[in-house]
Parts: sequence; structure tokens; C-alpha cells
Amino acid sequence: MSDSKASRAQLDDWVERWLQANKDGEAAGDWKLLADFYTEDATYGWNIGPKEDVMCIGREEIAEIALGLEMEGLENWVYEYQKVLIDEKQNEIVGFWKQVANKGDGSRDEIYGIGGSWFRLNDDLLIEWQRDFFDFGHVQKAFIKLIESGDLTPTMQKRIERSVAGDQLPGYYPLGGAPVPIW
Repeated sequence: MSDSKASRAQLDDWVERWLQANKDGEAAGDWKLLADFYTEDATYGWNIGPKEDVMCIGREEIAEIALGLEMEGLENWVYEYQKVLIDEKQNEIVGFWKQVANKGDGSRDEIYGIGGSWFRLNDDLLIEWQRDFFDFGHVQKAFIKLIESGDLTPTMQKRIERSVAGDQLPGYYPLGGAPVPIW
């Protein structure tokens, strides 16, 4: 990265565009439109519990896996950003969000705990890397509750069945084995 950094106003504008794009993706049940925010060689990863990490490398893989396959079955979910912190000296942004399932009966289930995304932007205000974090135990508990109540979407049910069957999911690596470090 060069010595030039984005201004605070540019980063504030980026955050507003990102938040709106997230809302648009939630409304459409399709988050792939967010791919335009990433560099061609961006990385996007997160930990998925005590055994696995997920890492997507490049805009195309991010679109197909992180914004595509990983969001299948979550079409009725929203990720409400609660707070956004901006570091204009490093072109980094951290956003804290809630994971909320809008259930078929009109009620909502919120996953307890802290969730968020940490981004580094390049000088063109494209995401170079993103790392997500969330409380895996509470996510697991929420999905068990959704399974028991019958509120899983058919797409999510198929996804869970693939995972339980031991199918290797794209972008998943043994803990610490991702081709790019998670942190």
C-alpha cells in the first residue's frame, strides 16, 4: 500500500455505501452484489469453530463461496450493523453486527454474542482483506433451536445435511491450514 490514505470523508462514504449494499443484499436474499467492493486478489476468512477455518481467495471465490454458498439458506436473515469504527491511518474498518433470523411466523431470533467484520481497504477503497468473527457456540445453539422448531429454510437444511455427512465444503480448511492466515 502506498503512503496515501483515504480521507475520513471517503471512508465514511465507503461505510454508507457498504451498509446500503448489505441492506440491498438482504432484501434480495443475494449478497453476491457485494463482490464489487473487493480487489481481484482479496482474501476473506473466518473461523468456523474448533476444527475449521474458511478462507476465500480472490473476488471470484469470495463471490461464489463467501457471498454465495455460505449465504445459501440465510435468505431470511439480516446482519444489522450496530457500530462501525474507522481507522483512517490504516484504511481499516471494523463493523459490529447482529445475526437475526426472520422466522416464518413473523418472529425473529437473534444470535447472542458479538459478531463483526474487520476490513482493510486499498487506496482505491476496495477491500484487500476481510476477517469475520462471531460467537460460534451461540451460532451453533441458534441453529439447533431453528432445527428443532422447523424454521430452517430447505436450502439451509440441505447445507447442514452436507456438512453432517462429512462432505468437504469449498473454502473450508482444517484449523490453521488455510492458505492465508485467518489473523
